[in-house]
Amino acid sequence: MSKQGEQMRSNVLRVLRQRDAPMSAYDLLRELQSDAPRLAPTTIYRALEKLVERGSVHRLESLNAFMACRCEGPVDMSVLAICDDCGAVEENLATSVHEQLSNIASQSGFEPGRRVVEIHGRCASCTVDEVHS
Repeated sequence: MSKQGEQMRSNVLRVLRQRDAPMSAYDLLRELQSDAPRLAPTTIYRALEKLVERGSVHRLESLNAFMACRCEGPVDMSVLAICDDCGAVEENLATSVHEQLSNIASQSGFEPGRRVVEIHGRCASCTVDEVHS
């Protein structure tokens, strides 16, 4: 593991933790290029790949974006509730869902890799805002 690669992963994770909203790889690139103008997209993607493997970052497939994991300690499975109105993302642990999906997968001999469930809808704030409008 290179010192440069570890520093890049640390920088990417720092930026993601400072944001409340998910970021694309290119958003991260623009953010980090102020300190490293020659930074390439492949470097960001490599850093993100390692951070996802470690469980420090979630890839939101439906948004093609990334966010820092907000849970403390190792997580078997997260359910990410994504508001289609304001873009807020709430992370929840889902132990029983993880067990159920693992059982379903094992019945067919399937070995899951990443375990992230995304649910789209409207957050409580957006729902309340509409009611009061």
